[in-house]
Amino acid sequence: MTTHTATLRTGTVAAAGALLWRRQDDQLQVAMVHRPKYDDWSWAKGKLDPGETWVEAAAREVLEETGFRPRLGIPLPRSVYSMQRGTLKEIRYWAAEVMSGSGELENEIDEVAWLTPAQAQLRLSYVRDALQLQAVVDADRAGTLQTWPLAVIRHAESVPRKQWDEPDPLRPLDNDGRVQARSLVPLLAAYGIERVITSPSTRCFTTVQPYAAAAGIRLRTKDGLSEETFEQDPDRSTRHLKSLLKRGEPAALCTHRPLLPSVLKVLRKTTEPDSEFHEILAVAAEDGMAKGEALVCQIAGRGGSARVMSVERHTPS
Repeated sequence: MTTHTATLRTGTVAAAGALLWRRQDDQLQVAMVHRPKYDDWSWAKGKLDPGETWVEAAAREVLEETGFRPRLGIPLPRSVYSMQRGTLKEIRYWAAEVMSGSGELENEIDEVAWLTPAQAQLRLSYVRDALQLQAVVDADRAGTLQTWPLAVIRHAESVPRKQWDEPDPLRPLDNDGRVQARSLVPLLAAYGIERVITSPSTRCFTTVQPYAAAAGIRLRTKDGLSEETFEQDPDRSTRHLKSLLKRGEPAALCTHRPLLPSVLKVLRKTTEPDSEFHEILAVAAEDGMAKGEALVCQIAGRGGSARVMSVERHTPS
């Protein structure tokens, strides 16, 4: 699955949202919002702003409509339907947990209700919204709703080697790369990334530095993620990834193209060989990731029991 700035045929309206879920007394609950203007009950969602990605819009709209900051989880089925005068609308959804927020509502929404799936089914104003609800229920029954995100990032565009006379690890991002680095900030924030490890090379460090600064977290440099160390000890890069899998916390890893096949191979081992996720990771490893690309896996469990439940590739626009 590739997620990027919305590219739709002319006349199609792009929107995004999420189903917030929680457990109350060991009972699954989902959040529904009520719009007094339409007197309807549905999921928190809204249109994309110009230049905004689906993921960014989903996180922003949920925060604006519910007052809760979400951590996006597994993608859910999308909705595509005709509006007035035949205009198509496409809405992409994610399951999400609450990270923070006061729950204070804006004018457009006058009530947020936490309901059991059965209660939510009865309150839905639109039949099409049942598809996302059923996906959440199915994932919960399968034990795949509770996940944590792991983002693998290739450093952004940098000054070409032939134009750089100093040591290669000091080679900086170029103008396009700095733009790509800034664009990662809302993306990683939507997934609630809490830990970032990176190659100490300048082009990697400065790719994720804007996010770390915005999130108020410390960047952790790992020599094993650098090209120079990889040439001497290829296994160190995979040890860093396995350490993240063992921790089981929302995390990001930023490195170089030569290391990606080894890193992604470890993730492929946590998927079923005939699954779409196995194929996506195989393609990314074989064809390479674009500079500034973030590949986000939602993972259930940790350590030896870790299993990839979804894969999204976010390529720079």
